[in-house]
Amino acid sequence: MTVVKEDKSVIILRNAIGDKKTAIEEFQKNWKGDFDKLRDFFQSFEIASSTEEDVIKPYFKDWSNIQGFGEILLRPSNYVECAIILRTCYLLNIHLTISAGRTNLTGSATPMGGVILSTNNLTKPSVELDIENQEATCPVGIPLEVFREEILKLSKNNLYYPSDPTSRNDAFVGGTISTNASGFIPGERGATRYWVREVRFLFPNGDMVDIRRGQYISKNGEFKLSYEGKSITLPVPTYERPKIKNASGIFSDGNGVVDLLDLIIGSEGILGMVVSCKLGLDLLSEENLELFISLKDESSAIDFHDFLTNHFDKEFKSITAMEYFGYNSQKYMRHKEFLFSNENDVGIYLQIPMYDDTIEQKTDQWSSLFHAYDPSMDLDNIIVLNDPSNWKRFFEARHSIPDNALTKSKRLGGISIITDTIVPKDNFRLYLKKVHAKLNKAKIEYLLFGHLGDCHLHFHLIPKKSQEDSALKIYDYLIDLSTKLGGVYSAEHGTGKRKRNDFKKCYGNEAVKMVKRLKDAIDPHNYLNNGNLFS
Repeated sequence: MTVVKEDKSVIILRNAIGDKKTAIEEFQKNWKGDFDKLRDFFQSFEIASSTEEDVIKPYFKDWSNIQGFGEILLRPSNYVECAIILRTCYLLNIHLTISAGRTNLTGSATPMGGVILSTNNLTKPSVELDIENQEATCPVGIPLEVFREEILKLSKNNLYYPSDPTSRNDAFVGGTISTNASGFIPGERGATRYWVREVRFLFPNGDMVDIRRGQYISKNGEFKLSYEGKSITLPVPTYERPKIKNASGIFSDGNGVVDLLDLIIGSEGILGMVVSCKLGLDLLSEENLELFISLKDESSAIDFHDFLTNHFDKEFKSITAMEYFGYNSQKYMRHKEFLFSNENDVGIYLQIPMYDDTIEQKTDQWSSLFHAYDPSMDLDNIIVLNDPSNWKRFFEARHSIPDNALTKSKRLGGISIITDTIVPKDNFRLYLKKVHAKLNKAKIEYLLFGHLGDCHLHFHLIPKKSQEDSALKIYDYLIDLSTKLGGVYSAEHGTGKRKRNDFKKCYGNEAVKMVKRLKDAIDPHNYLNNGNLFS
């Protein structure tokens, strides 16, 4: 008997709105650009709609502070209403921007005219926990931290959702999937992509498909999309993508073999809309050992990182956070006298899950590790943050750094530039050395902090008004240097509208063409999330 192997590259879409397609097509015939009539049309489907400027205006900006605009705000409450909106805008060729928690820093949720689709009301059905498979289904319109807290409650503190970006209190679950948001956990486990098991997805024409990981895999660099009685080819981007912490551009593979789920995660809404999801969970440690270590300089901090990398055989599963407080961080930090004894010291924060160990056992284990790294290290200078008062001071110190830096920028009247570049571990020291030299030569105020576990640190530039041009040129230098050293311009914040040129510089014009060919295949008028990734 001949066994026919399933072709995983074929994707069959389903009509999500039934005979409502006919009503949309009839409206299309009489569309004259009147957004009040468009509002009334959506209201006929009981979709919350408004054209009042006072209602829409809060959605004109995201955290990037890029100024946007729009004519109508829609707040659907289920995937069918979302499909109606996408189908209508697709046929009428009206710009549509999907707006979630608006916490991104690159302008991907900044509308540039037309319709704004807010996911605020996509909060049903409620979170459902599958303890046996360590998974949970989740609506996309709730804040990530609400989801995380619900998992703790439903699992009685046995399971948790590990991805924890700084903006988790404000960022929506759907937005974190769209941007492949990441948190403090080092390695691939820190990014959203690692935990996404399944999504319900609407393509730009409003048709739907449910996607499980491993269900759809491209073949010969292509997917075949079947809908409305026709078939189209989706070309998969094949530009080389550095295998480091990476939130730059659409997922790609040099051999053209990509899971459809990976193609969607981090695509910043240009391929369609995630309307529900199933996310993986991990076992929760009852308690963590929280440590703050001060070291004499940056080189020592990198040495310590390299030591732990070798000790754990490149797997940081024993550490759930390794944060760095480097050059000038003390200057912008509250409670620095609590954390540091010398003004030139740098600091490392470690979070270590304990599971079955006691705090005494875990402390002894790490004391031995510190001694193996440096027998002369004074362990009395290592601060255990598990005491509530110690943790409170550290928490305030950590969060005061960007706040005080931004306050300084406003006082100087200049711009604030925070880099998101990353390079492979082998080029980390060289990259930092060159950037420090460039900034010090220009005499621009800056500080350095970030995710040491991933060799991903943020340079925060604080130029005077007169130094803005010089600071922007240095930013371009950083982008070029990271690319030259095998890195990327964005490790966690994406591309959006602000970093489109960075994407082109990092991957080249051919990569832009690849993304555009993919986009053109399913959205030839580029109506959906127009301006993200390419202009």
